[in-house]
Amino acid sequence: MLAVYALTVIYLLATIPLAAYGFNSWFLTLLYIFVARRTAPAPGQYEPTVTVQLPVYNERWVVRRLIDAAASLDYPRHRLQIQVLDDSTDDTTSIAAAAVQRWRQAGVDIKLIHRRNRLGYKAGALARGLRQAKGEFIAIFDADFLPPRDWLRATVPHFAGRPDVGFVQTRWGHLNGDYSPITRAQVLALDGHFMVEQTARQRGGLLMGFNGTAGIWRRKCLEDAGGWDARTVCEDLDLSFRAQLAGWRCLYLPHVVAPAEVPALVSAFKRQQRRWAMGSTQCLRHLTKPILKSRLPVWTKAEALIHLAGYANHLLSLIVLLITLPVLFLKGGLPIDLAFLGIAGLGPPLLFAVGQVAQGLPSLKRLLYLPMLVILGMGIACSNSVAVINGLLHDGGEFQRTPKFSLQGASGEWKDKRYALGLDSTTAMELVFTGYALATMVMAWLLHESYAMPFLAFYAVGFGYVGLSGVLEQRLAREHTKQSAALQRQTSSSSGIM
Repeated sequence: MLAVYALTVIYLLATIPLAAYGFNSWFLTLLYIFVARRTAPAPGQYEPTVTVQLPVYNERWVVRRLIDAAASLDYPRHRLQIQVLDDSTDDTTSIAAAAVQRWRQAGVDIKLIHRRNRLGYKAGALARGLRQAKGEFIAIFDADFLPPRDWLRATVPHFAGRPDVGFVQTRWGHLNGDYSPITRAQVLALDGHFMVEQTARQRGGLLMGFNGTAGIWRRKCLEDAGGWDARTVCEDLDLSFRAQLAGWRCLYLPHVVAPAEVPALVSAFKRQQRRWAMGSTQCLRHLTKPILKSRLPVWTKAEALIHLAGYANHLLSLIVLLITLPVLFLKGGLPIDLAFLGIAGLGPPLLFAVGQVAQGLPSLKRLLYLPMLVILGMGIACSNSVAVINGLLHDGGEFQRTPKFSLQGASGEWKDKRYALGLDSTTAMELVFTGYALATMVMAWLLHESYAMPFLAFYAVGFGYVGLSGVLEQRLAREHTKQSAALQRQTSSSSGIM
């Protein structure tokens, strides 16, 4: 009896927050439907000084196209400054320097600011650039983005006559969304966030996070909110919440799109999500008290905390998986009705579907990749759980960038390019949990507890796919490196003979 009581308590402590997240997806989707037609007034003519910051770290494949796109922005030359904030330790610096020199000769006010250390990582690079910035407004683009030529024209005027608007965020597009099933699945999640969640939060009067890139800040707001802080690896989310708690407003423009490269490797996607999981959890730890003490409405506070705690769902779902096996041994299961979990669980898929519907009928075919998104989401639960725990216990941490390979459309190759990732410490955990989920499935089948089978199957496939993908990607990269080295030796030998 004591075991039943203990398992019931643990189960409820894990599933109630999971249900809250699911119902929050329902809430944001319905809110989006009601507020989506609220649009910002059409901007007029407004041309203040703007500094465009391009933070890069070891981005040899994409840094040139980034600089070219930024330098080609349609904006008065005498009011535009571009900073390439380079922390690189490879030949990215020389590639960037050549591009900067070329554009300087063309009359563009552009400068390469190279740091020999990564103190503060991206936050530190942005802060250093800000000290030398001339602009009244600061636009930011990460290395994997290609801002369209009219991006500043479409965003800067929205600050005119709105002295309380501190930052403007635009929607992320996808340069290589059709590259593979992995990228197509990620597009579903990204579109759900940018089409539905961000629109609903901003137009519904909730706290909205800055996404770190494809956005522009009023310098006065940035400094008033305390500036960039490396206490979290999600310095963008941290600063945007601090700014809004200080009374600044934000504006989201879903019709303005800046395309970016979606991670093409499972290992790269896992690294990106791990950083976001750790950083948002650090933000939760630092911002919970200021949010609760603020004068915001109760529902706004609650939604903000659910937002910041979102990645904790991976840890909670892992706990649910772990206790499912002992629960199966209990005759009759747990003395609670779990129907609410099924209803809550429909929230995220509905949100993703609405995100595609909002873009028109051609986008609906992406919903075919929803199972792949579920598999990826469940498969990274080990990695994200470790990140959440680290975020709860530690500040800062290494800012591990997501590798980019200059992939566009369905073409391009990553195996012949530097930056492919190796295995990490969670790969073994994923393979172990694959076995655990399979063993639990067998037990559920033997005990005729069919209700648990779909849940367990997705976890078994998810952990197995993510774990084995990491092994395969490393092997492919290693084999290609060996082949390239052999070909280079053969070429050198042939040249010597001649």
